[in-house]
Amino acid sequence: MTSLIRAFELALQSIEWKSPDDFQFPNSRVRCWLLEQDSLSHRLAALCEELSVEVFTNTKVSPDSLSPLEVEQLSFEPCLLREVILRGDRHDWVYGRTLIPQSCLSAQPHDLENQGSLPLGITVFNSEGAYRDALQVAVLHLSGRQLFARRSRLWMNGRPMLVAEIFLPAAPIYSERNTNDAN
Repeated sequence: MTSLIRAFELALQSIEWKSPDDFQFPNSRVRCWLLEQDSLSHRLAALCEELSVEVFTNTKVSPDSLSPLEVEQLSFEPCLLREVILRGDRHDWVYGRTLIPQSCLSAQPHDLENQGSLPLGITVFNSEGAYRDALQVAVLHLSGRQLFARRSRLWMNGRPMLVAEIFLPAAPIYSERNTNDAN
């Protein structure tokens, strides 16, 4: 699984992010999933009996390791890097990569460094005033599969974090049934 996580990291580095207005959505279901403004974790949890998180990375990284765009959307400071796989009923659904600046970590009532297997989206969107902005979407090709991804800033208590998510082949975004497609 570690080599797969590395493949996801590399894919995110070379991905061509687009504004939702400039992206060609294949259908309304994919559009609805990629443009979700609330907690993706809450939405996924509603579709399975057990939503679980496997944490692969939960470590501090130096600001020198951030891309120029990451610095632009966050700040030039150390960040907590959290990489996870969200699973619905033991199926890999979403790879998530989150950068949480040190200033954001210290300004929270929650210990985000020790979030463990609790989905970050649950904590963030259970906080008052949490919201998402700077949403971008993309399509990528990995191991012969076309996968969808999104990146956005999540704000919690007035502090930003940057989240990128790749919807893996078994994710509900690709399924015709039980996707809560409201749009």
